[in-house]
Amino acid sequence: MNIEIVAVDRLREPYLREGCNLYLKRLRSLMPVTVSEIRRSTDADGLANEGARLLERVPDGALLWILDERGRTLSSTALAARLSQLQHSGKRRLAIVIGGDRGLANSVRQRADFCWSLSPLTFLHEMTRLIVLEQLYRAAKINRGEPYHRE
Repeated sequence: MNIEIVAVDRLREPYLREGCNLYLKRLRSLMPVTVSEIRRSTDADGLANEGARLLERVPDGALLWILDERGRTLSSTALAARLSQLQHSGKRRLAIVIGGDRGLANSVRQRADFCWSLSPLTFLHEMTRLIVLEQLYRAAKINRGEPYHRE
């Protein structure tokens, strides 16, 4: 399965860039993963503009997951099982959208196939990207039966 992470804004903090690059490198040895960023809108219609640009980056035919604290929480093993189920269902593409500091436009929410919550806590959107990459890596290792995850 090909995974495309689409995020609002770039990573500003060096430690977050380093962490994301580390997990991207690890993850890419297990599955194709790409990250694309869109510029944060600053105008009055910013959220709607961001939403349209985010959806433009979602590949045709891809399943769309969004990140939101109001979504469904998954344990690492449940995430691994969900990804495995998607792979075995014949789905080839998954897009995971991470909004900016203002959240996501309704157009993105309406298009979503799944709303994923990492926690009821609110995270910086840059930190969310790092956590998502680490959890995808953990899920891939779980699905391969490798000893990265302990229960």
